[in-house]
Amino acid sequence: MPELAYNRKASFDYEFLEKYEAGLVLTGHEVKSAKKGHISLQGSYVVIRGQEAWLLNANIAPFQPKNAPPDYDPLRTRKLLLHKHEIQSLIGKTHQKGLTLVPIRVYTKKARVKIEFALARGKRKADKRGKIIERESKRDINRALRGKY
Repeated sequence: MPELAYNRKASFDYEFLEKYEAGLVLTGHEVKSAKKGHISLQGSYVVIRGQEAWLLNANIAPFQPKNAPPDYDPLRTRKLLLHKHEIQSLIGKTHQKGLTLVPIRVYTKKARVKIEFALARGKRKADKRGKIIERESKRDINRALRGKY
């Protein structure tokens, strides 16, 4: 499963509660561009409208800018393919206060472009600082252990 894009900022800003996998509806030149790695998940999010899931603000650059269709929008809204029962459970869970759907990564699986997104809760500044302090202390411990041997 080659990874095409990863949203690093999401793991720092959000606490993931549940992860989901969905198919991504793309046009032909978007698939080629995504497989080449010209996709960015910065600032993108997933919403449920009606009985369908949609990916918003994901940037897929044109595969060949000179040959791109004249009406091509790299930030267009893209449909996600999920089972009906998954969408129903997501509708109930996203109505809870403070929960949102955040894309984590885009990858290929059997020549299909898939997206992994999570039901997430935003972290507070104190949580982020605690995580940074914990990471630095682990780094210091590892340095000290390496120095002994």
